[in-house]
Amino acid sequence: MIGAIDLQGVLVAPLLAWMLVAYLVSVAIWRLLAWTGFYRLVWHHSLFNAALYVVLVGAIVALTNQWISP
Repeated sequence: MIGAIDLQGVLVAPLLAWMLVAYLVSVAIWRLLAWTGFYRLVWHHSLFNAALYVVLVGAIVALTNQWISP
């Protein structure tokens, strides 16, 4: 994993960037699931959304770590 991301002189941890990417992807997925009516099958919407976000963060970190590391 890379050390830090430089944003105009401010060093930001890469995890923060991956979390932002995962949030944007999860919002798109949440809207798609709401549009298809999938949430009628889900018992607790907030818990499902939180779990989906955690899975997406883990997947993005794993994929980028595999992609960046030789």
